[in-house]
Amino acid sequence: MAQPSEIPELATELYELSKEYLRQETVEPMKKLGAYAGLGLAGAAAMAVAAIFATLGFHGLMQWLFYEALDLQSPWWRVASRGATVLFAGIGAGLIAWRMGSE
Repeated sequence: MAQPSEIPELATELYELSKEYLRQETVEPMKKLGAYAGLGLAGAAAMAVAAIFATLGFHGLMQWLFYEALDLQSPWWRVASRGATVLFAGIGAGLIAWRMGSE
């Protein structure tokens, strides 16, 4: 059993051990999780930018196809190119939602 004169030293040692254990078991794993979360957010941002550029590219393709390749000059073909772009984006969003929900 500890002597009364050793109690403050034991309490300080217990406090330091507890503090080190909590740092080892909580703070360090959280830092690793934070790094993975940062990589996940960066990947999501890159995929969002890629999806926007793909949609803009598809819209440009539809405009080129209707106006230059097929030589269709009616204003309704402009609406058709926009509609095809919305359909393209909707199919892409649907595929992503379907794959996310299948897990």
